[in-house]
Amino acid sequence: MGRLLRGVALGALVAGLVACGPPKKSVFPPTVSIQEMTTQPNGEWRVTLRIQNNSYGGMDFQSLDGELKVADLVPVRLHTRFDLDIPAFAADVTQINLLPTPEMTAALKVAAVKGSAGSVPYSVMGSTTAKPEQEKDTRDFPFHGNDWLSPVPGIPDTWR
Repeated sequence: MGRLLRGVALGALVAGLVACGPPKKSVFPPTVSIQEMTTQPNGEWRVTLRIQNNSYGGMDFQSLDGELKVADLVPVRLHTRFDLDIPAFAADVTQINLLPTPEMTAALKVAAVKGSAGSVPYSVMGSTTAKPEQEKDTRDFPFHGNDWLSPVPGIPDTWR
């Protein structure tokens, strides 16, 4: 009886130790927003996108595919490839050049006349491809965000 009890205890101990592997870190979709936007002389916009990793572990971000909508106008496509290794709860930026619609450019010009009191709503939505640190494969994470673009005082053609 004593041997059986010791065998059961040893089996329970081994099973308990096997279950004590490294804890899996929670993974959540990132937040994507515009950190800065500059109008180039050729009419393109250089958009600095801020990617906030909301996960408990680092993630290797590789691409972004989505759309940018300014005011309630027709959206333009956001698409870029990059390599950003972003630690847990940290952020990094990537830049993308895009050609806005004439209506988007006009909406910014109207807001720019008002100076720092002018602003234009925007939204970004789509997905980004990333590989969480404890996983072998990449996967797509959706994002959706709304905010406002306002002209930067003293820096022409720049919005934040």
